[in-house]
This record gives sequence, C-alpha cells and structure tokens, in this order.
Amino acid sequence: MIALPHTAFGVFILTLRFLLGALFIYTGWMKAADPGAFLLSVRSFQILPDPYAAWVAMGLPWLEILAGAALCTGLAVEGALTVITGMLAVFLWALIYSWQRGLDIECGCFGKEETAFNYRERIAQDIALLTVAAGLLVQRWMALRRRAAGR
Repeated sequence: MIALPHTAFGVFILTLRFLLGALFIYTGWMKAADPGAFLLSVRSFQILPDPYAAWVAMGLPWLEILAGAALCTGLAVEGALTVITGMLAVFLWALIYSWQRGLDIECGCFGKEETAFNYRERIAQDIALLTVAAGLLVQRWMALRRRAAGR
C-alpha cells in the first residue's frame, strides 16, 4: 500500500517510483501488444536460441507490467524493484555484448521502433534507469532498516 510521504524527499521518491512503474507498465504493454515483433527483437540479440527466445518474448512483457503495477500500487515494492533492477542489468549486459559483436539489433524496448538504433543512447538510457531503480531499492532497504530499528 502507498503511504503518503511527509517530506519533500519522500514526495520525490514516491514520484520516481510511480514514474518508473508507469514506464514499465507502458513498455510491457507495447511489447505484449505485438509479441511477434518483440520476438524478432529478442532474436536480433543472438543470445537465446528458440524456444527460449520465444519464452522471453512471451513472458518478459507481462513481468514488466506486473513489476510496474507493483511499484505504482505499493504492493511488493522491494520485489518489484529487485526484478526491475535485475531486468535492467541483464539488458545492459545484452546491449554491451551485442555492441561488442557488431550486431545490428532491434531493441524492442518500446514496442516497434521507427528510428534507427543507437547503442550509445540506449546504453546511457539503460544506465540512467538502472541507477534510478537501484537507488530506489537501496533507499527502500535503508528506510525499512530504520523502521525496524525504531528510528
């Protein structure tokens, strides 16, 4: 459940959490709306063979939607932040690995994209999102520890 913050920092943290959750709901929905296109994006990384690529293409969008909804509703926030941080870290690795191999990939991050893929921009974007997610996770753990200690 969402507890309303009492400080400006608390409002900032809640806003970040809500925006990150909304972003993951949106990106998950865009992928789920066209699983065939997302499967082609997953295959373009040339990391997973079929049927694993198909399983990722079918399951990942719904995991994103679920994790995003958990952040927005305040249910299982620590779990959602852990999942999102993990997904972003794995995606960062996949981007760097694909760039190193010189692959011309199709990200599929926001559904079917019309613009040309730019590794530097996408890696910078992923690092920014990963920083936000990891920062929110650390802040959440610290807040829970303070509450448990009775401060």
